[in-house]
Amino acid sequence: MLRFALLLPLVVLVPSLAAQTVSVPVAHRRVVPALAAIESDNAWTLAEQVSLCEIPAPPFKEAARAASFSARLAAQGLVNIRTDTEGNVIAERPGSGGGPRVLISAHLDTVFPEGTDVSVTRTGTRYAGPGIGDDCRGLAVLLQVAKAMAGAGIQTTGDVIFVGTVGEEGEGNLRGVRHLFSAGSAGKIDYFISVDGAGFDATIGAVGSHRYRITYEGPGGHSYGAFGMPNPMHAMGRAMAEIAEFKVPTSPKTTFSVGIVSGGTSVNSIPFSATMEVDLRSESQAELDRVDGLLQAAVQAAVVAERNRWPDSQRPLTVKVEDMGKRPAGAQADSAYIARVSLAAARAMGTTTSLSTSSTDSNIPISLGVPAVTIDGGGRGGGSHSLTEWYDDGERGWQGPQWALLIVLTLAGVR
Repeated sequence: MLRFALLLPLVVLVPSLAAQTVSVPVAHRRVVPALAAIESDNAWTLAEQVSLCEIPAPPFKEAARAASFSARLAAQGLVNIRTDTEGNVIAERPGSGGGPRVLISAHLDTVFPEGTDVSVTRTGTRYAGPGIGDDCRGLAVLLQVAKAMAGAGIQTTGDVIFVGTVGEEGEGNLRGVRHLFSAGSAGKIDYFISVDGAGFDATIGAVGSHRYRITYEGPGGHSYGAFGMPNPMHAMGRAMAEIAEFKVPTSPKTTFSVGIVSGGTSVNSIPFSATMEVDLRSESQAELDRVDGLLQAAVQAAVVAERNRWPDSQRPLTVKVEDMGKRPAGAQADSAYIARVSLAAARAMGTTTSLSTSSTDSNIPISLGVPAVTIDGGGRGGGSHSLTEWYDDGERGWQGPQWALLIVLTLAGVR
């Protein structure tokens, strides 16, 4: 049963932006049955979520899940279905013409390595399995939105593009969505929506990140017999101590961390190599670049300091800095149209959402000035990126796909 269509007007006011209105087509004659179908068809959405999740999609190896997702999009009547050269799955629902092109996406990849058991178990309303929320939930939401639009015969003014992206996680470095915008494989994009994870939050700000693998190298030797030469591990320690003293602002929030260290062969050896992996993040690109500059200076200064500690040694000490990935930062005002649409669509269902900043596929379009939002897919979840990840649809999980549908239709326009 549709619980909200008779309670809310066509135009929904956002309290924090009461002087401005957003027209959410919640009472449109074709949208009403589409919303009702999403609720009554909730078991199908969950079944799609589970079955997609049991297809492995390790980093850089998303092809099997991509092929299945492509076939499922075709089953919902979408056209011009293709897989671009980066591995993104793209499908279209053409509009009548003259409206904005709206792209809605979810990511295919997971953080779990090849060989991980991706079976999903169910206990009551709770499902557990690697990636069940992040982002099998998003993929299922896209399928349900496409199904509901087809079933209700909804015609939008603008084209709606459905995309399963690759490389959102970790060292994938947003490679899928980068390709969408750099190569134009999805064509012109006026509005970008990403559905990622469980809940009802909306992300309109992009936390940028710079990640590096930094390796100090020397000839190594016996800890006693070769003593007196520069030590790569000591050099790395000097750099780490300097990094720990960085001063960063709380607003815009900026962070730094040495997350992994490795090296050495035995306790009684001067190591020939020492490596650390560093993560820098900020809501501001300027601040992120500033801290990056501090990092690069600290890394090089540690080489000089360690060499100077042993002035009589002629043994070499070098450092290598590898770029592990960079995500651009960016911001949109709370008053941006796409932000107001996200808030208004949530209110249209009698629920609430908050606007936040995070690191998602939306980083790329936001940094390019393309209006973008990353929304949750409804329900509740936890344990993201762990083998015990879980998703619980609860009593109103179906509102996730409804929310996504209303945002798409508000942006694309409904005839």
